[in-house]
Amino acid sequence: PDYVDERKAGVFANDPFQSLDQEGVGLLIKLAIEKGRKARPNLKIGICGEHGGEAKSVKFCAANGFNYVSCSPFRVPIARLAAAHVALKYSAKSVAKKPATSSPKGKKTVAKKAVKKVVTSSPKGKKKTAPKKTKTAKRK
Repeated sequence: PDYVDERKAGVFANDPFQSLDQEGVGLLIKLAIEKGRKARPNLKIGICGEHGGEAKSVKFCAANGFNYVSCSPFRVPIARLAAAHVALKYSAKSVAKKPATSSPKGKKTVAKKAVKKVVTSSPKGKKKTAPKKTKTAKRK
């Protein structure tokens, strides 16, 4: 709290333990991604912790080519919503470039893929993916 309290230190606008500092730390992350992917093009990049469940940080991660974010279970809805917003933003740009006869189904597919990439951490620290929808048998 001292980092954001204007009467005390007031160094940051947001708590650095919950929201990623995109100007300072973000610059270092971008540099690390660039150098890491230069050495290994298929390098998987992710973030874990409170930053993985904060909307602005999720948007930053998606914009900079992260493969996934991981967060505590109670932050999953926020992370999924942010991932969906990013997916819709990028799919809207790609749909706008296509001819008017293109199907709007692409938007849903991109959004679903982005939302599925949000990973949660269980209380025991084991990673698990979001539950998949299963088909139920129809009764006659």
